[in-house]
Amino acid sequence: MIRQDEGEVVSVRGSVVDVRFPGSLPQIHNLLDAEGTAIEVLLHLDLDLVRGIALTPTGGLARGAKAIDTGRPIMVPVGDKLLGRVFNVFGKPIDHGEKIDAQDLRSIHQNPVPLSRQTTASEIFETGIKAIDILSPLERGGKAGLLGGAGVGKTVLIMELIQNMASKYQGISIFCGVGERCREGEELYREIKEVGVLDKSVMVFGQMNEPPGARFRVGHAALTMAEYFRDDAHQDVLLLIDNIFRFIQAGSEVSGLLGQLPSRVGYQPTLSTELAELEERICSTESGAITSVQAVYVPADDFTDPAVVHAFGHLSASIVLSRRMSSQGLYPSIDPLQSRSKMLSEAVVGREHYRIAQKIRKTLADYEELKDIIAMLGLEELSAEDRRIVNRARRLERFLTQPFFVTEQFTGHKGRMVKLEDALDGCERILKDEFQDYPEGSLYMIGNIDEAKK
Repeated sequence: MIRQDEGEVVSVRGSVVDVRFPGSLPQIHNLLDAEGTAIEVLLHLDLDLVRGIALTPTGGLARGAKAIDTGRPIMVPVGDKLLGRVFNVFGKPIDHGEKIDAQDLRSIHQNPVPLSRQTTASEIFETGIKAIDILSPLERGGKAGLLGGAGVGKTVLIMELIQNMASKYQGISIFCGVGERCREGEELYREIKEVGVLDKSVMVFGQMNEPPGARFRVGHAALTMAEYFRDDAHQDVLLLIDNIFRFIQAGSEVSGLLGQLPSRVGYQPTLSTELAELEERICSTESGAITSVQAVYVPADDFTDPAVVHAFGHLSASIVLSRRMSSQGLYPSIDPLQSRSKMLSEAVVGREHYRIAQKIRKTLADYEELKDIIAMLGLEELSAEDRRIVNRARRLERFLTQPFFVTEQFTGHKGRMVKLEDALDGCERILKDEFQDYPEGSLYMIGNIDEAKK
């Protein structure tokens, strides 16, 4: 039985609580229970005083209240019983389902996998989505950023990735909502249930209305669950984090409440360390891989913002969603010229894939430059070669659209999952002008290129 040391609350300032322990001090990250308020110890102020951050509201907590050291950090359940359920930062179900009777509880604070156990081979994580697999391929065990504003299709893309992960890899998807709106979380849960992939998913939320401490730790809770499926169940895990910027924001709030001097642009001085503690746990080992797709909010479209710069340092691919393409009905609205991946090199994807991808980029970039001339003078004023470039580019744009399984009921188009070699073959044939006499509409919302002939 863990010996429970008792302390006394000496000050409450918002979410920051100072507790005096006359006996031995609780360890850093230990959880305190102060009359129902959960507090995580973050600092030792002196020989008998600790400072912690509240993970639940502090309303009603006063000086003199008893605080009990539980003797352990936040522990969350792990195992197959988690599948199909929704949890909070403490690993407690919040979906009104039955209580989880988990025998295996693990601390949310785990060390990253040592380099000796990580696999160093660069493997491609095929998603079955043409625009991603050809132009910004994901790394198995890597981290990809999903950048875009509201309404351009981030959530739909995340749901399609969950669907494809379940059907192609028989893997597990873990969705981690950091600072999610309650409405967004509820909608996502309902949609995942409707498309039938809930039994292969786990959802963990630190919602927007919760204290910053809960939002700051929910990513670690989700990662602990993901590490079980990778290390113990030997399965591939797709970890979706929405939104990594809100994790940094929660850390900034915690830092300010603790009285730390702010750093550049008002961010916490420990920004890079806190982000690294989370990101470095995402990797692949001999037993399985955690592949992460993270939505990144770019404040005021400023890519030099410290939060964005530090997040980008950890990403192996960035997928940029374009509002212009979305308004033209080109879904998924992935911008082929702005999206990037470290995997797109000859050494990793092979010479043929690299050559086709570069040719697609050049064709679309040339078309982008010609758009102004077309708008002013019309297509007829272009040279024969320029007209061929426009013809190819418009067909490539339409071929890179794809009907999703999760949108079947809204679009009437049956969902497609396209193999990488089929997607490359289609693009190659369009670049060779094999489809120049086909109407553009025949290439829109299809899977393989041969469907255009039908």
